[in-house]
Amino acid sequence: MAITAASTISDFSGFLNEQQSAAIFERARRISAVQRLTPQIPLGANGVDIPVVTGKLSAGWVSEGTAKPASKGSMALKTISPKKIAAIAVVSAEVVRSNPGGYMDQIRPEMAEAFADAFDRAALRDEGPDGTASGGPFATWVGQTTKAVEFGTGTNLYADLIAGGKLLAADEKNLQGFAFARRVEWDFLDVLDLNERPIFIDSPLDDTTTALFETNQNMPARAGRLLKRPVWMADGVGEAIPAGLSTTYIQGYGGEWDQCRWGVVGGISYKVSTEATVTINGTLVSLFENNLVAVLGEAEYGFLCNDTAAFVEYTETTPAV
Repeated sequence: MAITAASTISDFSGFLNEQQSAAIFERARRISAVQRLTPQIPLGANGVDIPVVTGKLSAGWVSEGTAKPASKGSMALKTISPKKIAAIAVVSAEVVRSNPGGYMDQIRPEMAEAFADAFDRAALRDEGPDGTASGGPFATWVGQTTKAVEFGTGTNLYADLIAGGKLLAADEKNLQGFAFARRVEWDFLDVLDLNERPIFIDSPLDDTTTALFETNQNMPARAGRLLKRPVWMADGVGEAIPAGLSTTYIQGYGGEWDQCRWGVVGGISYKVSTEATVTINGTLVSLFENNLVAVLGEAEYGFLCNDTAAFVEYTETTPAV
């Protein structure tokens, strides 16, 4: 959201310090659906090359006295490059001096959610800032798949999920897990499989995730099992529901998440300035002149989807009247 005014004591309290950056980074990882489902790799400042198998060895039966078959495997390198993501909080100098309690209780989850939401939207749908289509930072993304199933095509959501799995299986792909918009959880809760068992089962929370829920009951993410496969539901996964009638929008994805990799260069770094200029309400504002303090948090993430055909997109259409 664009800044329209600096935060003041009446709005927030406290001050962001570097010792709390690790907690924010961990929270962002746990809120992001893509980061939860996709293997993480070490990522350097200059990126990293990932070896990808492009051809496999083959074996053949050999009769007595005949030549044994020879074959050749092949590999290629794909590069995952880090891209910078940032957020700026602007507060008054009075907030910094008085340092009243409770500020971090609000700013920390907000920054983590902003990082996780932006990462998921870019890795899944190539969305840039403020939902801009085709404005993401990554060269490949999950939504480049051509496989899609619309909810409502089958008799219920169970049948639609199975249809997506069959699309992948027909292409010799493996449905390892799902990522869905947080809102879809309520559609899954009353759906049963052919044996009258619920298709969605809530996962027990580990100690870290439990602590996150205790500190923020409205954390926009949820873990579970869907068709006996892991599912992670977060706000950044699905497209916003359009206002128009009979308009199709994305609810989530299923597929072979091992085909993707993500990494981060270090953690979240911070800079504090009282002399820079910041755009507030569309106008450059001098922090020094207006007695303001800006806190910049930034990190460098990388993402690569090796095989977009290993995913299926689940959509829904707003009803026509």
